[in-house]
Amino acid sequence: MPDNRRILLVEDDVLIGMMLVDMFDALGFPQPEQATSNQEALAIIGAGPLDGALVDINLGDEKGWPVADALAERGVPFAFTTGGGDVIPPAHAHRTLVTKPFRISQIEAILDEFFAD
Repeated sequence: MPDNRRILLVEDDVLIGMMLVDMFDALGFPQPEQATSNQEALAIIGAGPLDGALVDINLGDEKGWPVADALAERGVPFAFTTGGGDVIPPAHAHRTLVTKPFRISQIEAILDEFFAD
């Protein structure tokens, strides 16, 4: 059951964040922990274990790379989200990239990939 999974959603656009939360709910996953900046996301990461994350590459004037690095250091599975045109650093080139607008089938596939084990 995915209902006890702790998932981080890093997204600076409130409406997109709300849409993703609705998708999580429709898929039977708990409401994700939400952050709109690197600082908020890093605080959530530091607060306890996570089971997965979706990280928007563009967070206002900053990039989500510090969040990606922190998740990778902890072995947390994650995927990037973007509106397009972003180049992922070589250290994270193997990560899944989901482009906006999202489809629920894409989000479901990523979550299934996180929890396949």
